[in-house]
Amino acid sequence: MPIALDFFIKYGYWVIFAWVLTEQLGVPIPSTPLLLTAGTLTATHQLRLPFVLAVALSASLIADTTWYVFGKRYGSAMVRLMCRLSFESTACVRKTEIYFTKSGPAALLVAKFVPGLGSVAAPIAGQIGMPYGKFLLCDAAGILLWTVTVTVGGRFFGDILKHHPNALSWTAHFFVTIFVLLLAGFLVWRMLRRRAFLRSLRMARLEPTELKEMIDNGQPVFIVDLRHPLDYLPDPRTLPGALSLTPDKLVAESALIPRDQEIVLFCTCPSEATAAKVTLRLRAMGISRVRPLRGGYEEWKRLGYPLVDIPAPAAV
Repeated sequence: MPIALDFFIKYGYWVIFAWVLTEQLGVPIPSTPLLLTAGTLTATHQLRLPFVLAVALSASLIADTTWYVFGKRYGSAMVRLMCRLSFESTACVRKTEIYFTKSGPAALLVAKFVPGLGSVAAPIAGQIGMPYGKFLLCDAAGILLWTVTVTVGGRFFGDILKHHPNALSWTAHFFVTIFVLLLAGFLVWRMLRRRAFLRSLRMARLEPTELKEMIDNGQPVFIVDLRHPLDYLPDPRTLPGALSLTPDKLVAESALIPRDQEIVLFCTCPSEATAAKVTLRLRAMGISRVRPLRGGYEEWKRLGYPLVDIPAPAAV
């Protein structure tokens, strides 16, 4: 038996606990390949399925409770930090906010299955003031649903191998190679997706100083605030003259967007993710004079540029 496999069998529960805890605390090392491997080993009773589930549940709850407390205390700043740690930082803020708005606490049931959501669901739950008891119940149910799905998938594979001794021997011999290839392939795929998106973004974005000059010089400019209503809670202000619209509503009403003005979109996502995606969608529809604001709302505020209060209906 390979040394690495022997080590994993001997210390498997500790390895699972440390790996899942590290991932859920924000380090982008996916634990799905590890749980699949653990599920496979339960078929030969080298690991026990109930113990695997209990260990993964404990590790995830410790991490999620930590981020829930931080989210409750530091709000959107903690959510943005988590998204910067995630490989899905280009989308996770907007996706998670939409899930919570539509589904409420039930969003926690599917968060672990959706790339990017698992990292930021807990701090957003804390940010919106979800009672801890309700959070703990829904989060635990979501974690169990995720771990059972993954480990049972591995168990199914293990049962097949158990009935084919030659395949089982071959798999054991190349255990480390298979695991590393699965993990490396997963990481490379995510990194390539993110690099392609960021490359297109850098070519399009507008500097805050440029927008400030346009406003000061009286140049017509169509500014759209794409932030989610949750983002208004800690600071209910926006840029002068900005319209508050959701991405879907802006795209649906694209016929009303002026073609003879500069169109500037901003959000609070890391790397201006939401604004950049909407920019690309509008450009594909033939609206060429549209650009995301670099740094979004946070950078504009950091530079001390003027802000105005958001009208009450928009902040609801």
